Amino acid sequence: MPTVLILGAGLVAAPLVRYLLGLPGVRVTLSDVEPEKAARLVGEHPRGRALALDLQDEPSARAAAAEADLLISMVPSSLHPTVARLAIDVKKNLITASYLSPAILELGPAAERAGVLILNELGLDPGLDHMEALRIIRDVKAGGGRVESFTSYCGGLPAPEANDNPFGYKFSWSPRGVLLASRSPARFLRDGRVETVPAERLFADPVAFSIPGLGEFEGYPNRDSVIYAETYDIPEARTLIRGTLRWPGWCPTLLKIGELGLLGVEERDWAGWSYRRLVLELTGHTAGEFKDARRAAAAFLRLAPDDEVVERLAWLGLFAEEPVPVKRGGTIDILTARMVERLTYKEGERDMIALRHEFLVRRSDGRAERIRSTLVDFGLPGGDSAMARTVGLPVAIAARLILEGRIRQTGVRLPFDPAVYEPILAELDALGLTFKETRESVS
Repeated sequence: MPTVLILGAGLVAAPLVRYLLGLPGVRVTLSDVEPEKAARLVGEHPRGRALALDLQDEPSARAAAAEADLLISMVPSSLHPTVARLAIDVKKNLITASYLSPAILELGPAAERAGVLILNELGLDPGLDHMEALRIIRDVKAGGGRVESFTSYCGGLPAPEANDNPFGYKFSWSPRGVLLASRSPARFLRDGRVETVPAERLFADPVAFSIPGLGEFEGYPNRDSVIYAETYDIPEARTLIRGTLRWPGWCPTLLKIGELGLLGVEERDWAGWSYRRLVLELTGHTAGEFKDARRAAAAFLRLAPDDEVVERLAWLGLFAEEPVPVKRGGTIDILTARMVERLTYKEGERDMIALRHEFLVRRSDGRAERIRSTLVDFGLPGGDSAMARTVGLPVAIAARLILEGRIRQTGVRLPFDPAVYEPILAELDALGLTFKETRESVS
């Protein structure tokens, strides 16, 4: 009876745990530094076990990994190199839903020597975005066509009826991870030219984006899109942009939050500080002309005091004479804690994921065609979130394929092999996570 060890019982773990416990003869050990979270997800299932585990406790982590047949890491991505080294050490396959990092990539030769597979980017974005893109690209190339342009935008957002705060956002996955992603620069191809956007300008020029039936969004570039010309095998593409979707208002606000200095990771002591004092400090007005944090922030950001962005910061409580909830950390930790307080789903509210690919392809006979593929999913009130389903289920299906011996690769891999992504997409379609495709001729 194979055992799967899942590390992390966070916001997206429930569908993964439920799927694996539903497989005949599979045991699941769900570990977390907060074992009560794992216990709630495992319940009383006879093949499930909750385990208190801290990855910094190396002997305990090694013992738990050695007892398992497959490891799944759902912990913060910064811990994945530690987990990957552990997997190689005990010679167990590993799945993660996070971006492949340079630190993981360096472990490729060691994983090959150990006969271990480390399969990364098996979630939504990254994950399903790759799989559906590759499915379409493979189909186009099989017919002798070329991909001239590829754009992809994805977002996890409140459903329209739950979009009731000035930020247009609520957290359905790691809050700190969302904000850390805001510190990453972006590169993409547009009309044959590589364009680079530094992190401080990431939100400066959002694109207007429309999805039929849902409405208007804003999109901004996500990390390095240029590398996918090679990894997707579309060197002919003159435009290649992967980005993130948000409801309108997020981008201009995050731009100013970054300018204000609230995305800093450098640790310092904040004991005794208030939000008001923090903003006055960041704007250099601790002993200056402004004692009112709102006016100080508006002046520093070159905005009117009643600007929509300033209103959002006020709604978040950043100008209040109220203690910050973090005694030590970066300003990003203070912002994260405050956002978690205010940007959280209420009982019964639905989240939503929206992912849309758009291709401009040139067929072998010279015809131009636009292909759009869209996935929209809504969370279940009182049940699984859309984010949890679209992250957890691809990981779960990949785990089943590995346990059944249908994925036999070794080394550090992405889900770019048809033997990996085709059965995952097919099963997700059967589970109701369906991409809807349209094609139209372009003159």
